Amino acid sequence: MATYLIRHTRSLSGEVELCTAKNAVLPLLAAGLLTQEPLVIKDVPQITDVDILLSILRDCGAEVVRNGNDVSVCALHPQSPRHEENMRKLRASILILGPILARCGSACVGLPGGCAIGQRPIDLHLKGFQSLGAQIWPVGGKRQLSGQLTGGHIYLDLPSVGATENLMMASVLAKGVTVLENAAKEPEIVDLAQCLNRMGANISGAGTGTITISGVERLHGAVYHPIPDRIEAGTLLCAAAITEGSVLIRGACAEHLRSLLFKLAETGVGIRETHVGIRLNGSAVTPFDVRTLAYPGFPTDMQAPMTVVALRCHGSSMIHETVFENRFMHIAELSRLGAHIRVEGNVALVEGGHTLKGGQVRSTDLRAGAALMLAGLLAEGETILNDPAGHIERGYQNLPEKLRILGADIERLEDHPV
Repeated sequence: MATYLIRHTRSLSGEVELCTAKNAVLPLLAAGLLTQEPLVIKDVPQITDVDILLSILRDCGAEVVRNGNDVSVCALHPQSPRHEENMRKLRASILILGPILARCGSACVGLPGGCAIGQRPIDLHLKGFQSLGAQIWPVGGKRQLSGQLTGGHIYLDLPSVGATENLMMASVLAKGVTVLENAAKEPEIVDLAQCLNRMGANISGAGTGTITISGVERLHGAVYHPIPDRIEAGTLLCAAAITEGSVLIRGACAEHLRSLLFKLAETGVGIRETHVGIRLNGSAVTPFDVRTLAYPGFPTDMQAPMTVVALRCHGSSMIHETVFENRFMHIAELSRLGAHIRVEGNVALVEGGHTLKGGQVRSTDLRAGAALMLAGLLAEGETILNDPAGHIERGYQNLPEKLRILGADIERLEDHPV
């Protein structure tokens, strides 16, 4: 639980260092259940989602040691989690299912939770496990899976990131060859495949629509450094774009951010790729249209921050959300600050160039919370951002502090709403 006081900030300048990617770290930590030897993940961000997953891994019988920013996971005798409470807090908790099923031949897990941004069923995961030979039945609100996994040909109805990760981890210890068609292509998928290969897996095609996994008898431990967080990078770039920024995001990988960088460039800011990161200069002035899509399309996680960028531009922008049906909840909160936004189905029509006035708003999910923090920088006067569920700290390590380094006027007030 947190409350932030945000004051209008005319410009940001300077440089900040990215954390490793939350969406890469979580599956990498779950992969520690696949081997009896320690898997060490370097520079793990100190965020709530990581803390929850580490608790789940301990509940699964793993020895988890955090040494500074590095985390070691060693699972001599993995088991299904005994408690459901943490599973309900985190969408990524479902990623323990594939590794436990692969190691133990059976698994029983509760249904995952996470941000309320739309329906995110696990049917693609379960159908894939069935294709690998698992039997599935409900047990008191949980799902029981059992069976020795063998390679198979799996077609995903949607290029789900979580299902691709889960099935990839389950398949590395299956007998024979598994082919995943219509697989997700995100950089985090490639990162997981590279880590698994370093542990002794045989995976090819990660980053394309077809991934091939040749099963092996066992995996060994490894030390792995994850990719930088492209969503954190995008959030900070959007903050710079609304405040006449001159900002260097150290560690940002342009290849992971190509669709966002093109859209930001359309608004009139200067983007320069360097050997140490990405530099943005100027402020957003030209309206734009954007449609969220699976990678390499425009990321749904950047839709809310880009809505704030659209408010800074002079004219009409259109934002089309195609991934999640309930990801416009931040718009009602932006309206409290004077934003002119009309929602028609899954399209938001943003009339930019109007002055925002500080007010009191509430974070409804992780990326919405970050967007509202950015809107507070744009609004005149003071904005109070209530985050009673601690959404922002679930996925960003010290976002207010990083913005302060760049010149933002943000204070963390209380551990309870005003």
